[in-house]
Amino acid sequence: MTGFLERLFQRLSALDRKLVRDLRGMFGQGVTIALVVAAGIAGFLTMRSTYGSLVNSRDAYYERYRFGDVFVSVERAPQSLSSRLEEILGVALAYPRIAEPVRIAMEGAVQPPIGQVISLPPDGVPPLNGIFLREGGLPEPGRADEALLLDAFAEGWDVQPGDTLRVVMNGTLRHVRITGLATSPEFVFPIPTGGAAIPEEDRFAVLWMDRGGVAPIFQMEGAFNNVVFRLQRGTSEQEVLAAVDAILDPYGGSGAVGRADQPSHSILEGELSQLRQFAGVIPLIFLGVAAFLLNVVLSRLLNLQRTQVAALKALGYRDREIGVHYLKLMSGVVLAGSFLGILLGWWLGSAMTGLYATFFGFPLLEFRLGWGPPLVGVASALVAGGLGAFGALRRILRLSPAEAMNPEPPARYQPSFLERLGVGALVGPSGRMVLREIGRRRVRTALSALGIAMAVGLLVVARFTSDALDFLIDHQFYRAWKEDVTVTFVGPRPERAVRELLPFPGVVRAEGLRTTAARMHAGHRWRDVALQGYPDGATLRELVDAEGVVLPLPQGGVVLTAKLGEVLDAGIGDTVRAAFREGRTREAPLVVTGLVDEMFGLIGHMRIEELNALLGEGPTVTQALLLVDGTRFAELEAKLAEIPAIAGVGSRAALIRGFREQSAQYLTVMMLIMTAFASVIAAGVVYNNARVAVAERARDLASLRVLGFTRGEISTVLLGEMGVQVLLAIPVGLWVGFQLCLGIAGSVDPEQYRLPVVLTSRTYGFAVAVVLLATAASALVVRRRLDRLDLIGVLKSRE
Repeated sequence: MTGFLERLFQRLSALDRKLVRDLRGMFGQGVTIALVVAAGIAGFLTMRSTYGSLVNSRDAYYERYRFGDVFVSVERAPQSLSSRLEEILGVALAYPRIAEPVRIAMEGAVQPPIGQVISLPPDGVPPLNGIFLREGGLPEPGRADEALLLDAFAEGWDVQPGDTLRVVMNGTLRHVRITGLATSPEFVFPIPTGGAAIPEEDRFAVLWMDRGGVAPIFQMEGAFNNVVFRLQRGTSEQEVLAAVDAILDPYGGSGAVGRADQPSHSILEGELSQLRQFAGVIPLIFLGVAAFLLNVVLSRLLNLQRTQVAALKALGYRDREIGVHYLKLMSGVVLAGSFLGILLGWWLGSAMTGLYATFFGFPLLEFRLGWGPPLVGVASALVAGGLGAFGALRRILRLSPAEAMNPEPPARYQPSFLERLGVGALVGPSGRMVLREIGRRRVRTALSALGIAMAVGLLVVARFTSDALDFLIDHQFYRAWKEDVTVTFVGPRPERAVRELLPFPGVVRAEGLRTTAARMHAGHRWRDVALQGYPDGATLRELVDAEGVVLPLPQGGVVLTAKLGEVLDAGIGDTVRAAFREGRTREAPLVVTGLVDEMFGLIGHMRIEELNALLGEGPTVTQALLLVDGTRFAELEAKLAEIPAIAGVGSRAALIRGFREQSAQYLTVMMLIMTAFASVIAAGVVYNNARVAVAERARDLASLRVLGFTRGEISTVLLGEMGVQVLLAIPVGLWVGFQLCLGIAGSVDPEQYRLPVVLTSRTYGFAVAVVLLATAASALVVRRRLDRLDLIGVLKSRE
């Protein structure tokens, strides 16, 4: 094999043999440059392919299982009304069905999980919001004791087909046999309409049952209370929503909503929007930084080939041949890194897509890398490397061979600005050399520092989301929401229901909260929002802005989330119109008396007595907020479970756990990948800067050794320069990282939540520590090379 390679090597042209020798000679640097390229391309491909594949999988799932475009619930409407709904201009299909809340008595559950029964047509195949049957079979037509069960709930409670659940339907306990496990596009995140903000898979079940069997149970024969619509392409959704509401309002319509406001889809979009941050902005940052660093490093590296280029010119090689030769050198390193980056990006993208698809419960998974992203990554690296090589080569090729073969004329050293200030006297001869070298090569120092700064910025970006989520949790669940337990009643209850909870085990304080849904209009603009009413003197829920300042709730009017005010183009003193979606349809004008910069959602805040007055009610509440002794929570939960008027009990600890599991879990994986890539880029940049610096200053350092300087002293000269670059880069890099985070935060859908740019000292410290560690490791390599410096060889090579 060795003989074959040797014969093959001898058949190469002289320039190609030189190319092989050059690549072998710069093996260490070539590997680190290739790793920088690989990290940039792999980060780009991983995030782009993961996001693109998830969107494709979601779209395929929605399309194949006919996910609806518009959704509405009513109290009760006759089946004959469905033909009127289908006649609405732009409606392709209207699917009326029965959807009723139920409770499930699970063995060992203090709080019985809630659920929703959804009717199935006689053939078991809904025309919209289809069902993906994972296991088992459909319930028999006409049977009121068989059902398909949502697979996420079944997994949480270890329910199998053939098992029987005890389900309270319309006040009657019934035994329902599970015939199969299924899921549907409308329950990617299982959450009931108007339910909790965080899905709890083991707290909410869906039972698909035959319509003929369940209609008599809920007295819905010949009627429906839920409709799903499919719209024709190009139809105005707003016009359809208005037409649907006009028909269904007399039947207790809750207000039609588009797909964007469907609970599961809304949460899914929120999760994908987080991923979109990484897939949209960060990959370009990675690729851009890697390309910039490649440009800088290759430019400096080729500048070291000055005498070799001159020798080639003297031997008769034309500029084009020399240019092609060095283009091959650059391409060899870049393509090796690109190949590794594509393989790594494909593997990580596939693994990440599988992880996310499992998390989202997509039954269809379509991972696609495509040709576009790899070509963009490789082309960016080649262009960046080519520009760096071209710039260096052009400077060298402009010189005549005789001129280029001579060393660069010695620089004119003179006292630097810092020396004139007296700093030189403090740092000794080695320090003065460092100061003068930096002053003489200001551009090179600035570019090297900028490269390291970009790497520091990437490390900051990699950990940004973790800091933001920690801040969100602390701000929302500890500063704004201070209650330990939230009790949700079955519909509005008299205020005394809150006082009646005070004697319960562990309850220290109890406050009521009135919440209702409304569609808020301002001119032609509107949004579906939650209106919350607070009692006087409330302390468990307060208006806290993004700066942590508690704002008072003014008398009269409504205080809007600042983002809601911006969306509606409504400021303080303006009047908005609220169409309430609870009970009888009614509308009321509300004067905006304040704006609060909250981080979550679009909400209106009012005084509870004013909200109840608008709803035509006396003093009522829908929730009780409790401050409790944590050691007695289990006792309290058991006591609350005995009250039939309570629909659910949620604890702050469970809410935070659910939030972390929903958002932080997979973001952690992404953060670890980005941190690894950013660390590789940072280490590669620092190492290559150090290696190029050794090569550039070898003659100077050898001369110093001949003049009597010790190894430690010449190391101080080189490492001091490197240290100055790093010290200059760190503050710039931290600032660059902050600015990049601002750009990323601005790409999040602000109507769901506002991602704060809050970076902790831990993140800054991590970024600095990685760069310092890379610097220390590079310094050890540099010191080792200086210890082995061939003084005679180096000095003779430039004669």
